[in-house]
Amino acid sequence: MTVTGIITALVVGLIIGALGRLVVPGKQNIPIWLTIVIGIVAALLGTAIARGVGVADTKGFDWIELVFQIVLAAVGVALTAGFYGRRGHRRAL
Repeated sequence: MTVTGIITALVVGLIIGALGRLVVPGKQNIPIWLTIVIGIVAALLGTAIARGVGVADTKGFDWIELVFQIVLAAVGVALTAGFYGRRGHRRAL
C-alpha cells in the first residue's frame, strides 16, 4: 500500500467513523483513534457487502454503499461505546 493509499484510508475512516458517531444517540466516550479504526473497518465491510449485493459499481455516487458503511460504523461505535462505558463504570466503583 502506498502512502497515498494509507492517507486516503485514514481520511475515509475518519469520515465514516464520524458519521457513525453522529447517527448513534447520546455521547460516546471513545477515543478518536478508535473511531477511525471503526470507520476503516466499516468502510471495508460496507464496500464488500455492497459488492456482494451488486450495488457498489453504479453510475455516479454510490449512496447505497455509503449507507451500508455508515450503518456498520454506527453499530461498531455503539458496541464499542457500550464496552468502554461499562469498563469505565467498573473503575469508578
